[in-house]
This record gives sequence, C-alpha cells and structure tokens, in this order.
Amino acid sequence: MTATDTQPYEQRARRRARGGPLREAVALVLLPLPLLVAVVPAAFAGGGTRRWFGRGDGQRAEAQAAKDAAAAAFYELDTAQRDLRISIETITAVDNSPRARRAAEDYQGFIRRIDEVSQGYITAVDAHDLDRDDLDGAAAGRARADLTRAREELERTKADLDRFGQGLGPLLAAAETQLARLAPAVERARQALLAASNALDAVRAKGLKADELAARLAGLAPELTKLNEGAGRHGVQETIRRADEVLRQAEALRAEAEQLPERAAEIDKRLVSLRTRAQAISTRAGQVDPVLSELRRRYSAACWQDLQRVPEQAADSVAQAETELREAQQARDEQRWADATSRLATVRALLDTTNEAVSAAGDRLQRLDAVSFDRQQEVDRTRFAVRDAQRLAMTGRSTPDPRHARPLDDAVARLDRAVDGLEGRHPDWWHFLTETEAVRETAARVVREIREERGGG
Repeated sequence: MTATDTQPYEQRARRRARGGPLREAVALVLLPLPLLVAVVPAAFAGGGTRRWFGRGDGQRAEAQAAKDAAAAAFYELDTAQRDLRISIETITAVDNSPRARRAAEDYQGFIRRIDEVSQGYITAVDAHDLDRDDLDGAAAGRARADLTRAREELERTKADLDRFGQGLGPLLAAAETQLARLAPAVERARQALLAASNALDAVRAKGLKADELAARLAGLAPELTKLNEGAGRHGVQETIRRADEVLRQAEALRAEAEQLPERAAEIDKRLVSLRTRAQAISTRAGQVDPVLSELRRRYSAACWQDLQRVPEQAADSVAQAETELREAQQARDEQRWADATSRLATVRALLDTTNEAVSAAGDRLQRLDAVSFDRQQEVDRTRFAVRDAQRLAMTGRSTPDPRHARPLDDAVARLDRAVDGLEGRHPDWWHFLTETEAVRETAARVVREIREERGGG
C-alpha cells in the first residue's frame, strides 16, 4: 500500500481539480477551429465527463470513509504489534521458563494472523480505486463493504492482541525487574573487584604478603571479561548470576585482605600463648609419676592400670606439639597464613588432649580418696537421682509406663550390685564410681524422655 492510498480522498480530489482546467485549456488551443466552436460552449456549460454532483458521490464518500477507518485500524494494529514485540523480546531475553517460551510461540501465532488480516486489508484497498471518475454506486458499495470487513478483522485482531498483551503483565514485570537489576549488579561487581585490589595494595604496603589472595583475585579476571562482554552474549540471567558471584568472592577477598594485619597479630599472640601452655603441661606431666605411685600403693590395680602410660603419652604429645609450634612459626615467618593457622589448631588439640590425660591422674586419686572415706554420700546421691526419676514417671499415673519403669528398676539393681561389690579386702572403688555415674546417667535419660513426651522440653 502506497502513501497515496492512505491519504484522504479530499486531498487527492483537490489535486486532480487543480490540474483539470489547465489540461482543458491546452486541448482547446490545439483543436481545429470548427471543432473548437463546437466544444467551447459545451466546456463552459459544464458538459465535461466527470460528474461533480452526481448521485453516486454520497456512496463514494461512504466508501472513502470506510477506507480511512480501515487505514486507521491498520495503523493501530501495526503500532500495537510493534509494542508487543518489544515486550516479547524483553521477556525472552530474561526468562527461559516454559511459560515464557509458550508466550513467544503464541506471539508468533499472532504475527501470522496479523500478516493475514493485513494482506486482506491491502487487497481490499488495491481492488477498489475510489478516485475513478466512472465509479458507480454499486462499485462504491462493494468497496465500502470490503473495506468495512477488512477494518473489522483488523479491529478484532487488535482486541485479541491487546488481551494477549495484558496477560503478559506478570512475565513482563518480572523481566523488567531482572533487566533493572542487570546494570547495577555488574557495576557492583566491578566496584567490588576494585575495592579488593585496593585492599591488597594496602596490605602489601605494610610489608605483608598476600600471594594467595592475589592468586584468587587474578582468577576472577576471566569472569570480569565475561561481564564486560555483556548480557547480549551470555544472557541476562547468567550475567546477573555471574555478577553476584563475582561480587561475593571479591567482597570476601577484600575482607580477608583488610583482616590480614589483625590475623598476623593474632597468630603471633597464639604462638606465644601455646608455647607457654606446652611448657606448663610438660611440667605437670612430670608430676604424674608420684600420683601413680600413690594410686598403686593405696588402691587395687583396676583403679589405676589405665593410667600407666599417661606420663609417656604426655611427653610424646608435648614433643609433637613443640614440633608443630616450630613449623607454625616458620609458616608465620614466610607469611603462609593458612598453614600457620592450621598448625596452631593442631597444637591446641594436642595440648587439650594431653592436659586431660595429665589431669585424669590427679582427679582419679582425689575421687578415690573421697569415696573410700565416705561411700554413702555417693550412694545417696545416686539413689536420689533414681527416686526423682521414679516420682516423675508416676506423676499423673496409677502405674508407671514400662518404657520408663524397666530402665529405672534395672538402674536400682545395678546400684545395689555396685554397693555389694565393695565387700572384700581390696574393693574396686573405680568400678563403683563408674557404675554409680552410669546409673545417674540412666535416670537423667529417663527424665529427658518423660519431659519430651509430655511437651515440657
């Protein structure tokens, strides 16, 4: 359809009217004299071939109005289609969900339908020349009918397209939200990388190495390159995901770099503290032998034989801890921070274990002395724990639940056997203590179960 086809009929008619008298005047000049005499009266009397005020002019105007209305409907549909295409492109650039893919497929169906109705409109326009001088009423009526049908098809298609576009509202809003996040996310990632680089420079200016952090920062360079290539190549969602990941890693690097001076100071402090502790435990380990001698002299073998190797094990553990301390110091001097931290953790675990073993001998002697002097206190303490659990089991019941009564009855019997086992010349006081402790643990477990079942926590 040309631009002339869509212009108002009145404009084209005025152009044709302005050109008509000139052509008639030229024709009159060129005619032979006899014909000129015959033609001039008719020309000036309005006897031309075009009917300016014939009865078909009203139908011509109606047809032209139908054509103008169809042209307007065509323009509105084309505009709506262009707007919707932008929406679809926005959605598909961000969203790859089944719903988004289905929307894109439905849009392609609309494109085919729009092409069909547009072709129908163009065919109707091309089929009817409303500027013809010999256009009769029947032809004008057919033109008006065809153009009206074309307009109605265009309008129906636009209405359906509008409804389809309204249904895309949630998808479009989500896509626009993603797009709105894109540029800020990429910029935040870039700024985070810059901050991490500046933090590393500041640490190095203080004489501290940050080789590990620098290697990690260099590893982010390919990701920055992909961010710079943009979402057009890698997709919006993937670019946002990459920007968020770069941001997270860069911020972690910056934080570690900023904490590095403090970390170095903390390692120095722990080195001094653990050396002091190792020396203290080594001194205490030397006091275990006298304690073991006292245990051997006063109590049966069952009370102390598991402690026999404590002095030897303590010496070995302290020696291993001191070796680890030297290697941790070397790692600190070479500014291998992760290695130094790991070795200090090993030293601490070794010293904790050694300290417990060294303390066990003295604690054992103290407990055995207390129970051998007054066993009844241990017995009463244990019976009280069992009776307390029994009272709780009977609360609100006429008979206890077998799940609770059976372990408590077994605990009472176990306590009685432990007391009976003390008879004799060389009682196993350590066995007695371990049995009473086990009985109390059974009572505590039953209490926990009852409270959990009753909702009391």
